[in-house]
Amino acid sequence: MEYDIIKNIKLRMEKCIEKFNININNIRVGRISTKLLDKIKIEYYGVKKKIKELSNITIENSNTLKITVFDKNIIREIEKKIFHSNLGVTPIVNNNFIKIIVPPITEERRKKIVKDIQIESEYTRINIRNIRRDANNFLKKSVKNKTINIDIEYNIQNEIQNLTNYYINKINSLLSKKELEIMKI
Repeated sequence: MEYDIIKNIKLRMEKCIEKFNININNIRVGRISTKLLDKIKIEYYGVKKKIKELSNITIENSNTLKITVFDKNIIREIEKKIFHSNLGVTPIVNNNFIKIIVPPITEERRKKIVKDIQIESEYTRINIRNIRRDANNFLKKSVKNKTINIDIEYNIQNEIQNLTNYYINKINSLLSKKELEIMKI
């Protein structure tokens, strides 16, 4: 039982870190990537699909993406979704393709991105602490119900605290690396 509790906690904390890492890696920093559009989904025949499933996305140059849409009927819908996304880009429609020109990031924009990432990291830290709290509450109930003894509870709580410290340090490390990457000109 002790092993299962710790394994479950570790798995949940890993998922938090993984989600945080994916979120901060999706933030563009000076160089364009086709992943820029990964979060945007379009309703296509009643099914939500990613833009890359409905088109061919290529990098035209260092600051331009070209989206060649397979079905011309949805080109305006894709344009609208990109425009209303929080990417800070304006799509330009030409016949059966869309161009996205990404402006260079200003110092002010870099600072805002860093602030947003710091907020995201704090939410992730809170999630890690909530996992710890839930586990500790479960342990207290288990002691009360006499399914585990106090010594085992103490050992598991120490292990959970060590995991919490480890994952919070990991968040801080990922945050520091991303801040440096963003602020580098």
